[in-house]
Amino acid sequence: MEQISRIGMDTSKHVFQLHGVNAAEEPVMRKKLRRTQMVAFFEKLEPTLIAIEACGGSHHWARLLASFGHQVKLIAPQLAKPYVKRGKNDAADAEALCEAMSRPTMRFVPMKTAEQQAALMLVGVRDRLIRNRTQLANAIRGYAAEFGLTAARGMANLVPLLARIQADESLPALAKALFACQAKEYKQLQAQIGEVDAKLMAWHRADRCSRRLAQIPGVGPIGAALLVMKTPAAEMFRSGRDFAAWIGLTPKDHSTAGRVRLGVITRAGDEGLRSVLVVVT
Repeated sequence: MEQISRIGMDTSKHVFQLHGVNAAEEPVMRKKLRRTQMVAFFEKLEPTLIAIEACGGSHHWARLLASFGHQVKLIAPQLAKPYVKRGKNDAADAEALCEAMSRPTMRFVPMKTAEQQAALMLVGVRDRLIRNRTQLANAIRGYAAEFGLTAARGMANLVPLLARIQADESLPALAKALFACQAKEYKQLQAQIGEVDAKLMAWHRADRCSRRLAQIPGVGPIGAALLVMKTPAAEMFRSGRDFAAWIGLTPKDHSTAGRVRLGVITRAGDEGLRSVLVVVT
């Protein structure tokens, strides 16, 4: 096989499409490989540059390929999309990644370690549990309102509402049983959220950078932990405005012909990180 200078790889659960070029930018390889074939192929291949779209599982493959001696670059999907010539298929995506990687101004996503991904999983589990709790609380309030029982806003007022429901003798037995079932589920969710919060606080206390960030007014332990987990190296940003643009807080630019036209914020960054840093009043 002719010497390959770089490879673009489009990933999926079971099928991997490869597009390789040589030093003269000529295509020398177009392959579709199954999962086991892909691993065996890169184990034998001489170390080379590989581009992968930053998506689910991409950091795992980046770590695995790096262990074989390859240099892996992760590219955000929105930055690789302009290089797709026509249509949408695996081969075109792999070629686009190979082309995008060669651009001198291309920005790459830092590869996460397994420990970093475990910490991010902790945040994801917490978010899911809180969404489930909010959904359950709204359902309980809605059902209670059907029987004329209401409570003030806030999670702190839900437990007294459930106690009033159980003490109300006018409610049908079936309704009481269903409310009791939901009360049990709510209690379990509260316990699970407490366990996850304890793990998150332990992670925060063990990380020196997270503790320092928490000293900033308006940034709590959760916000500090998210900043450390999700933000790449600070050296990537030339200024605070660069960081604001990365997180999606700068206005959209629609300027033309010398006229400056700025719109709403781009919201291009991580929604979870932005939500803990921006307080709506």
